[in-house]
Amino acid sequence: VAQHFLVSYHIECTDEVKQSVVNTMGTFQDIVAEKCVEYFERYRRRTFVTPKSYLSFIEGYKAIYKEKFANVGSLSERMRTGLAKLMEAEVSVNQLSKELVMKEKDLAVASKKADEVLLEVTMKAQAAEKVKMQVQKVKDKAQAIVDDIAIDKAAAEEKLEAARPALEEAEAALQ
Repeated sequence: VAQHFLVSYHIECTDEVKQSVVNTMGTFQDIVAEKCVEYFERYRRRTFVTPKSYLSFIEGYKAIYKEKFANVGSLSERMRTGLAKLMEAEVSVNQLSKELVMKEKDLAVASKKADEVLLEVTMKAQAAEKVKMQVQKVKDKAQAIVDDIAIDKAAAEEKLEAARPALEEAEAALQ
């Protein structure tokens, strides 16, 4: 009976496995029939396994199989999508890794150039500091000379002021 009802039903398996399913359903039917006899012997109540209950069992199997097959199909599709995304991510990571290697090379070159520029700026700053110190020395010497001249000028003006009355007497005597 199971062979008749399952022969046209699609089960995702080999023919051997499908035949095993049919045989297992028959075995379950036989086991249920035996249990009905045991039930009668134990409780003195009759129960029967009818063809309708067997057909219900087969239809229940089909319904559960269909539901589980759809669930597995959904999971399979999600897995395929996930694997596709992982493959895309792998390609992206490989691409970014290559770009990173190139950027690291560019960064190394730029860093080397920056170090060279920093060295050059440092050397120029040191040279400028030396020139500044020399200019400061010259300025200090010039300031010292200016200060000396100011002192001499002040002394000369003092002497001039002290000699002014005599100069004015001499000028008054001439003229």
